[in-house]
Amino acid sequence: MVDLSEKADTIRSATARVELVMSPSTLDLVSDGRLSKGDVFAVARVAGIQAMKRTSDLIPLCHPLSLTDAHIGFTRRGSGVLEISSSCKVYGKTGVEMEALTGASIAALTIYDMCKSVEKGIHIQDLRLTRKSGGKSGEWKAE
Repeated sequence: MVDLSEKADTIRSATARVELVMSPSTLDLVSDGRLSKGDVFAVARVAGIQAMKRTSDLIPLCHPLSLTDAHIGFTRRGSGVLEISSSCKVYGKTGVEMEALTGASIAALTIYDMCKSVEKGIHIQDLRLTRKSGGKSGEWKAE
């Protein structure tokens, strides 16, 4: 692990996004809450937030962080694309980029798991960091 003992505590935040591509009829089932496994958005939201909180257990050498804020959001983009956004914040010595990316990833995998009985060809694409702030490097935003 990187030694953080000399770094200053600052407010640090990050946002990530990922897309799930599926048939419009599957996305309609998800959006209307008609899947047999239950409320897909609620389950994926909790899974993503839990993943953000447990990132250091999943990714070797990641520092354990006490997040002060975490959110997962869902936006329908077109007829068969669901965008998931993940954002989190911490007051600490290291950034939360990995936590935001992990939250988006696990939320997407949760949706896949809940929908695979209806459509196995769903694919997950374009996972990326879209914004980060805080620390020595300051603000960064994807183009």
